[in-house]
Amino acid sequence: MDALTSSQGEQELSADTILELLANRRRRYLLYALRGQEHPIELSTLAEQVAGWEHDVPPEEVAKNEYKSVYVSSVQCHVPKLADAGVVDHDEENHTVVLASNFTQLEPYLRVVIKDEPENSMLHAALEQESGEGLLGQIRENVARLKH
Repeated sequence: MDALTSSQGEQELSADTILELLANRRRRYLLYALRGQEHPIELSTLAEQVAGWEHDVPPEEVAKNEYKSVYVSSVQCHVPKLADAGVVDHDEENHTVVLASNFTQLEPYLRVVIKDEPENSMLHAALEQESGEGLLGQIRENVARLKH
C-alpha cells in the first residue's frame, strides 16, 4: 500500500482554494520552507524551521512547546489540506513532505504575499537569501505603484 498522499494528478485550483491555502501564515511558512527543495523533507525539520520563523529564532533555539504546536498542527491540519489540493505530496509512513505539481499554480500568489511577511525577521532574511533582494525589491516597487 502506497503511503504517499496527495490529490490524484494535476487539477485546476479555484481562486477560493488558492486564497484559502495562502490565508494561513503557518501554511505559507511551510511552503516557503519547501520551495527549491527537490527531495522530501522530514516534517520534524519543517516544523523546527517554521517555529523558528514564527518566533524569530534559529531552529535550534525553538522551545519544545513551540515546536510541538507547529508539528501537531502541520500533521493534523496544514499538510493534509495542502496534500488534498495536490500542492504537496505527503509520505505518512516516512513523515516527509515534498512539493507536488499543483504548487506551480500557487507560486505566483505566494510571491505576492511575501511582501506582507515581517521585514526585519529571520524569515525575511531567509527569503532574501533564497530569491535575492531583486525579487523582494521588485515586489515592493510593484505594490507601491499599485497603491498610488
